[in-house]
Amino acid sequence: MATLYKIPNPLSTTNALTAVEEETMNLEEMKKQIETLVKEKGFYNKPEDIPKKLLFAFIELGEASDAWKKGETEEKIAEELIDVIFYVLDASRLACPSVNMDETFRRKLQKNRSRKYQYGEGHRHKPA
Repeated sequence: MATLYKIPNPLSTTNALTAVEEETMNLEEMKKQIETLVKEKGFYNKPEDIPKKLLFAFIELGEASDAWKKGETEEKIAEELIDVIFYVLDASRLACPSVNMDETFRRKLQKNRSRKYQYGEGHRHKPA
């Protein structure tokens, strides 16, 4: 079963959502929507642009952190986090176009579930 996320279609020219747009999308469908948006808007769209897209994702992550620190609304924080997802998925379609991100997500989630408790977070409990 694919992981589904409910998001509006970013290509809609109106604020109203169609019945199809109200459906949930998986990561692969999001990549397709992002690709269409990128092409329509003339954004960076070449493999050599991947580092830029990843940098933009990092910048958006910083904006999400700042919004949280400033006590912005949950909607504002979520919007910044969605920008991160947009850039990461956009980079993924150029960096690894043949990889199904839904399947990769499921495999990675399973891998993380099999790890020991608090793996990678040993810094939280340093021995005295």
